[in-house]
Amino acid sequence: MSESPNYPQSSAPPSQAAAPPRPGTVEGAFWAFLAATVISLVGGLLIFGNRDSIASAARDSNRQRGGNLTDAQIDQAVNFTMITAVVIAVIIAALYLLFAFKLRAGRNWARIVLTVLTALQLLSVLIGQSTIAGYVAVLAAVIGVALSYAGPSNAYFAAAKVRP
Repeated sequence: MSESPNYPQSSAPPSQAAAPPRPGTVEGAFWAFLAATVISLVGGLLIFGNRDSIASAARDSNRQRGGNLTDAQIDQAVNFTMITAVVIAVIIAALYLLFAFKLRAGRNWARIVLTVLTALQLLSVLIGQSTIAGYVAVLAAVIGVALSYAGPSNAYFAAAKVRP
């Protein structure tokens, strides 16, 4: 008595729109952001080469302010600061990589985030002291932003909005 009704079976699953081919400008932007990330990370790790000069500057500053800290305390503070800076640099690099891969996948929000991060990075280089690695990383990121907003990139991101 309990027969299930016979509904017509669909012949094929619903089709999804094919992803548009990734233009060279998006690919170039991805590699530029990847290069900026690697250069920034390497530059951040090079801080360990400057440990002695950082400790010396901290000791000089301590003496100018009355010398309340011992050399051991200064060394500990320098080590803590350097390790903290490297951890922060690694976290930022990981996020930058995530955004670069999302950009490559056509996510417009990633393009916007990378643009904002690049603007902040550029501002930081312009108002502060930077290294050659910092300037090169900013240049690579600016190239990445420019490529991500080029004509073929805009069409790619617009098409990516339409597909799920």
